[in-house]
Amino acid sequence: MKSFKLLLILISSASIFGQTNIERLKAIQKLNTTMELVENYYVDDINFTDIVDKSIQGLLQNLDAHSSFMNESTYDNLKIHTDGEFGGLGIQVTIRDKVLTIISPIDDTPAFKKGLKAEDIILKINDKSTLNMTIDEAVSIMRGKKGTDIELTIVRKGEVKPLVFEITRDIIKLESVYTKTIEDENILYIRVSNFDKKVTKEVKKSLEKHNKIDGVILDLRNNPGGLLPEAIGLSDIFIANGIIVSQKGKIKHYNQDFNATDKGTYKDVSLVALVNGGSASASEIVAGALQDHKRAIVIGEKTFGKGSVQQVHAFSMKEAVKITIARYYLPSGRTIQAEGVTPDIIVHSGKVPVNENDFTIKESELKKHLNSELKKLDNTDDKKVSKEDNKTIITQKNVLNDIQLKSAIDTIKILNISKGNK
Repeated sequence: MKSFKLLLILISSASIFGQTNIERLKAIQKLNTTMELVENYYVDDINFTDIVDKSIQGLLQNLDAHSSFMNESTYDNLKIHTDGEFGGLGIQVTIRDKVLTIISPIDDTPAFKKGLKAEDIILKINDKSTLNMTIDEAVSIMRGKKGTDIELTIVRKGEVKPLVFEITRDIIKLESVYTKTIEDENILYIRVSNFDKKVTKEVKKSLEKHNKIDGVILDLRNNPGGLLPEAIGLSDIFIANGIIVSQKGKIKHYNQDFNATDKGTYKDVSLVALVNGGSASASEIVAGALQDHKRAIVIGEKTFGKGSVQQVHAFSMKEAVKITIARYYLPSGRTIQAEGVTPDIIVHSGKVPVNENDFTIKESELKKHLNSELKKLDNTDDKKVSKEDNKTIITQKNVLNDIQLKSAIDTIKILNISKGNK
């Protein structure tokens, strides 16, 4: 009787859409018959509500990795994440090639400190296999009370066997922007770790404070995305006019071009954007828009390739469905989804190759070098200085540990020379 009522409801909606009523009714009858068979003959007892929920879940899960059915638990998790603070590990995940994959770890979170990396595959959570597990199910298991432990089994490219990480959950606070200057360089380093509602405001504030800089390095590495308006706002700071990103879907109402405005634009400052495989969604929009407008040189590694738009439709206060309604397109018309953004200059992560025994040094830098060597003789003082410096300054030692950053600094210098700047 329950399934018959459902059939009547589905039939009543059949005339709304383009497919012929007969074809739709046949398809609906097939679904109805299947649910009746499961209800009446499946070996274990299962109530009709669960049958419907599983049917919806299976349907959405087979559309793409980002569409899903959210029961009470997973819907609550979504609302918790929107608040910007939650107990967990500090990783963004997706389903890629049908396996649970880390988009990126969030800066200074338990997962980041333990060494989890973008594109790591999560094989098991505790003793439970993630094969056939949805994103929402995985997130629900990984979240929990601060101070509780969880074990992740990771498959990592280049490793001969799976790696096991035991991680202690903590409160995840999403700090989106921090800025530093680079030692001996008049270059501003802006790190954007995710796109929350403060990004555009904080970046503008930093640029106003450092208004006589020779260049900006915008670090979007391991940035899993966030709010679209903030990605548009950040791009608009550096792009004077034209399309930043377009959103296109089946329903015209969702189709929209987002354009740059000339007011307050930093048109002339030399700009480099750093990206890697952990840069996704909103960060790909920024990097791609800057690249298409030839406003920045993009350096690093190919980005993740997550360029779709999801919308949540609530059934009630406890249940909802999340459906992909559109895709993002960059100013050139190319899509981000599954393609990502390829940098102008590909530089893989690692240290800058140096000859540690080479003592060759310019005369003008000799005094500074010797003072540095004297400080090293006093370990306590050296630690204090380093700790203080690292709050606001990226030291040359830090630069040598990051070849992508070093490439960005060198590129800023080349851009300035080409413009005739000192």
